[in-house]
Amino acid sequence: MTRFLKQHICFIVLALSALAAVAQDNDKILNRQYADMKKIHFGFSVGANFQDLNITNNGFITEDGEQWWADVPQHSPGFCVNVLADWRLGKHFNLRVSPGMYFGNKVVQFRNSLGSEESETTHLRQSQNVKATYLVLPIDLKVSSLRYHNLRPYVTAGIMPTWNLGKEHNQQLKVNRMDAMLTVGMGCDFYLPFFKLCPEVKFCFGLKNILDKNRTDLQDNPELMRFTQSVDKLQNNMVVITFNFE
Repeated sequence: MTRFLKQHICFIVLALSALAAVAQDNDKILNRQYADMKKIHFGFSVGANFQDLNITNNGFITEDGEQWWADVPQHSPGFCVNVLADWRLGKHFNLRVSPGMYFGNKVVQFRNSLGSEESETTHLRQSQNVKATYLVLPIDLKVSSLRYHNLRPYVTAGIMPTWNLGKEHNQQLKVNRMDAMLTVGMGCDFYLPFFKLCPEVKFCFGLKNILDKNRTDLQDNPELMRFTQSVDKLQNNMVVITFNFE
């Protein structure tokens, strides 16, 4: 996960810094002074997600002398959209529920570590595009600092159940539909004249092993079954960058 975060953390920091600079131009006028006093308010968000898999390989060697290792070397952005309901619990605490849809994919690459370049029968590399259409239900506790002019930083922590609506058959790896993820995030409320803009970055860590080892569909297909036999565990990881409009 460390390499995964490094690829996007610079972009996140630069984006938040740019928004903070824009907001400071108008810090002499307090916008939406009573927005945080509402017991409940609604909004929506759009953004991008970067999906990853934490893969535990077991070093399984096939009868043909192949040893396959799986990894997700690169990440491509997906799209996400949510609706938002926010309950004010106190001066610094809010409970947020934001059901939505996440669209994305991750490409798993398999490498045969015992393969030979000179062999005509032994494959060296294969790949699988694991597409995902998630129905998500993030539930977060938002902890906000004191407001400074038109800025108010915050952090979040919560849990996010997910349901994968996509269907895949006869693939090297098969994933279970349901998962639950722990989430931690940070963001900042920017008080604009007509609404609050809240850019946020959230790190999501899967709690379950989503690998389906019961591959009855591959009993007669050892060419694909070897990949399931080579992996013990798959866990979802995700970085989500959203812009909340409240």
